[in-house]
Amino acid sequence: MTSPLVGGRPRAVLSVLLLASTLGVMGGATIAPIIEVIRQNLGISGTAAGLILTSHSLAIALVSPLAGKATDHYGPRIPLAVGLVLYGLGGAAGMFTTSLPALLASRLVLGTGAAAVFTCSTVAMLALYRGPERDRVMGWRTTATSAGGFAYPLLAGALGHLSWHAPFAIYLIGVPLGLAALLALPNPAADPHATTGPRRRGRGEAFRLLRARPLLLGLCAIWVATAGLMMVLAVFLPRRLDQLGIQDTLLVALYGVVLSSATASLAGLAYPRLRTRLSYPSLLRVSALAWTAAFVVFAFAGHPLLLLLVPILTGIGIGIAMPTLTVLIDHAAPPEQRGVATSLQATALFGGQFASPLVFGPLIEATSVTTGALIAAAGTTGMVLALLRLRVPEPDPIDEPTAPDTVAVARDSG
Repeated sequence: MTSPLVGGRPRAVLSVLLLASTLGVMGGATIAPIIEVIRQNLGISGTAAGLILTSHSLAIALVSPLAGKATDHYGPRIPLAVGLVLYGLGGAAGMFTTSLPALLASRLVLGTGAAAVFTCSTVAMLALYRGPERDRVMGWRTTATSAGGFAYPLLAGALGHLSWHAPFAIYLIGVPLGLAALLALPNPAADPHATTGPRRRGRGEAFRLLRARPLLLGLCAIWVATAGLMMVLAVFLPRRLDQLGIQDTLLVALYGVVLSSATASLAGLAYPRLRTRLSYPSLLRVSALAWTAAFVVFAFAGHPLLLLLVPILTGIGIGIAMPTLTVLIDHAAPPEQRGVATSLQATALFGGQFASPLVFGPLIEATSVTTGALIAAAGTTGMVLALLRLRVPEPDPIDEPTAPDTVAVARDSG
């Protein structure tokens, strides 16, 4: 099947999609370095502070199915552009909020935009590439996402010296990027091979897809567990650093997000080579083992230098798991339902993020950070054991990029 994006401006398209990928899953990480400062200034609990990081995830989880259906019907161009603008305006509203309810409301607007950004950018990349070329581009996407996780939190940590409101200005990048998406991505309606025309599927399409594809349901469950457990580090690593006497927002950014993102970027670049040597289930097991080690170190480390291992191990796992799960979810669904399948991935990912502080927040408040980390380590260990039973079919040879126009796009954008 010819991709609806083929025939446009491949370099511009790929550039926009990679830039959008720096935003899609970084809505909370951008302000993670200042979350302890916000908590203290607003006089709120650790659980409430966690909700500031994850409330946008609730909006993503709820809105993603709508974004997926819109993408399947009309293509990613318009939904992506609108989502980027909402992302920018909703995120930047934090510059002017002075109360927890107003801040949470702005984060919900941010999440609505992020739902379209994540779903549409993912669908566009999956539709454009096939076979080994797809593994390569998915690795680049992970690197781009992680680069955003490196640059934006570092900038937020620097701006945090001015005020806790200043870092929210970073989200404004979504507005010009939305205009760029509108100009760069072609209109799929002009492509007779496009599968984005209206289809009579009615309501409940996502539930029917999950029932028909049990593997897709299992992969979404892995996303829920992964996202929920990783948020334990995002929310409570700053508290552990505070206990060790580290309050500087730049140092918190280095520990909490920057090192993890930098490591994930390197793992994303190495992903194509790893993929030639390891199966998809093996790659996921490597990720879960890295996360288990990270939680064990997090639980017992009593020195800031030893804590550096936590973001490094976390980044390795994320850099491998993100492209693997994205490709597997695409393999588990028919091409004409790619948008819905991708939206289910977003719902699982960000639903797990939102639920994490609600589950682990009261637990850690009642016990300790060490206890919460050990329980999370038990969860990732269970994930390793579950992945030993995971069996997924390798892609068929027909999934290779044999269409001339697809090969041309891959060559031009490489």
